[in-house]
Amino acid sequence: MFILNTTPSLVNKFLAELRDIDSQKDRMRFRHNLKRLGFLMAYEISKSLTFHEELIQTPLDTTKIQVPENVVIISVLRAAAPFYDGFLEAFDHAESGFVGAYRIESKEMNDGVDVDYLYQACPSLEGKTVIIVDPMLATGKSFVKTFENLLKNGLPKTVHIASVIAAPEGVALLKQQLQNYSVNLWTCALDSHLNEHSYIVPGLGDAGDLAFGEKL
Repeated sequence: MFILNTTPSLVNKFLAELRDIDSQKDRMRFRHNLKRLGFLMAYEISKSLTFHEELIQTPLDTTKIQVPENVVIISVLRAAAPFYDGFLEAFDHAESGFVGAYRIESKEMNDGVDVDYLYQACPSLEGKTVIIVDPMLATGKSFVKTFENLLKNGLPKTVHIASVIAAPEGVALLKQQLQNYSVNLWTCALDSHLNEHSYIVPGLGDAGDLAFGEKL
């Protein structure tokens, strides 16, 4: 697992603004910070990709440059939209996919939370490198359900699961449920725990509501 804020960098500044209750009042800045963290995480993930050499013609001569493979970026609607934009700015030739997965209350589940999966539109994933982005990794159930449904579009070569803030409970679920696949976990911060409502503590609140307004 890769945790970006364990090394001092700009990630910490943007995280601080995302968490701060006063900074959160500026919805546009909240979205912008999610986008900036997406770009920085995309840069870190790019270091792990497969590279190949290309011959480039400059005005004066030719030069060889190592360039990364293309990827597929999957955005989990709605909260991931600004985070996804940062990834797409870095991987500007990437294919994209979109899924609709959200938490619902369930008396049948031990933690009182289940995930409803309503929408999916994405290209073939067979043999490709896939990045699934969602800012909050809480219980991990939405990531697991998203991953399982994406397999209908082919088995990826590698999957990178990217979040801004993660809880240990969600990380543990992903490691248990996806252990037979080539999956890498990335987050900007690993927080303490989930509370009785399955929200991350200290977390930052509801990322979707903070980015776009409260939903009914």
